[in-house]
Amino acid sequence: MTATLDITRSGAVARVYLNRPDVRNAFNDTVIAELTAAFRELGADPSLRAIVLGGHGKAFCAGGDLNWMRTMADYSWQQNHADAQRLADMLWTLYTCPLPVVGRVHGDCYAGGVGLAAVCDVLVAAEGMHFCLSEARLGLLPATIGPYVVRALGEQASRRYFVTAERFSAAQAHRLGFVHELATADTIDAKVNAVVQTLVANGPAAVKASKKLVQDLAGQPLTPEQRADTARRIADIRASDEGRAGVQAFLNKRPPPWL
Repeated sequence: MTATLDITRSGAVARVYLNRPDVRNAFNDTVIAELTAAFRELGADPSLRAIVLGGHGKAFCAGGDLNWMRTMADYSWQQNHADAQRLADMLWTLYTCPLPVVGRVHGDCYAGGVGLAAVCDVLVAAEGMHFCLSEARLGLLPATIGPYVVRALGEQASRRYFVTAERFSAAQAHRLGFVHELATADTIDAKVNAVVQTLVANGPAAVKASKKLVQDLAGQPLTPEQRADTARRIADIRASDEGRAGVQAFLNKRPPPWL
């Protein structure tokens, strides 16, 4: 437990919940610093296999905290830049966390909260909740979260929702491929747990390597260098202890050693 996060561990799974329900889990500088530190620490823990990112209260994350935004209103350009860089670095830390991150979006998710959802590897959302890239309503833009949202939501949908600042439902986000699984409020934890159990049944090194593979291949042209790189990657893992053990377990119809 930190000032703004509820962090728990159960076996090979860590759960990080935003814990500011009185302000709908809105960001401030403390949240940004504590999320950065938490994911750096958890990502480096060899005993963990997955992280669930969620929130307490009615909302998943409402974006920027109003008191924090009032403070920033008097910032110089240099102060604004330093503040934005901390947010950008936090998102990068979550995105590059070697462990798979499962997002549990139980309630409304606005502005920077959409960025948090976008850096998750698997996103489970409750029916009836809404997303909103609301920055343009305030005369701002979703810049630091933009690279992750465009990748996860898609360019064409981002064209619309960046400039209109409309709300869009979990069902619409699911149709667009942003949300992987829809659930009711009563079943969201079961859905999240099912995803987590699927993850921890796989080879730990293979899961990390597969996550990195997607990040490295997305949007890249098909080149001879890419073919050589992917051939090297599969050779590396085939020759690894985990890869050899996993294949032998499959061929001999026995559970792999990581189970």
